[in-house]
Amino acid sequence: MRAAFGVPMVVLGASYVGFGSLCRESGLTLALGLASTATGWALPGQIALVELYAVGASLFVIALAVALTNARLLPMTIVLMPLLRHPGTPRWRYYLVAHFVAVTGWAVAMQRCPELPREQRLPYFAGFAGMLWAATILCTGIGFFLADRVPDTVTLGLVFLNPIYFMLVFAADARHRERGLALGLGAVSGPLLYLASPDWGLLLTGLLAGSVAFLADRLWARRAARRREGGA
Repeated sequence: MRAAFGVPMVVLGASYVGFGSLCRESGLTLALGLASTATGWALPGQIALVELYAVGASLFVIALAVALTNARLLPMTIVLMPLLRHPGTPRWRYYLVAHFVAVTGWAVAMQRCPELPREQRLPYFAGFAGMLWAATILCTGIGFFLADRVPDTVTLGLVFLNPIYFMLVFAADARHRERGLALGLGAVSGPLLYLASPDWGLLLTGLLAGSVAFLADRLWARRAARRREGGA
């Protein structure tokens, strides 16, 4: 909780102040805005929900858009859970903390949890992510009431603080070969693929950069193993 109470909370909270303002400007009630943060807790999906609601999209279209936007959370959860698993821990606890898997908590847990004793990893993630979750609910409400006092440009700027913070967190992980390569390939190919296909560019970037980085890392590891065998 102390780790969350700092830059992560300030940045994520500011983004949700912007989201709360966006909810009010789009015609959502405070209750719906708070419910979105409490149950969805993934800003890209929540923004898609608000924007589609504002233009009168059907419930089916909104649900489909939010599901597709948040589909990235499934592989993130699959990668994180083996790090959190500890013998003797009831399974329901894993299902409970899976709700708190979002980019900020996931990125920090992927960095910190391997350094912690296995029995401390699940409590660490629950405390860190749970603190952020509670703060974002509060900040959604604050943003809703500040909507008339904050210019639209400031609201949008607050929302985009979060992706910038993600980039800085991931950049700190560039010392790992495969992660740094994926980040670099994504930064280069992302704008080009977006120009080629604004609708599919982001998805193609993740698929291409992640796959190439994964395969290249495996190839380098095999070559290094052969060199060691040859030297022996």
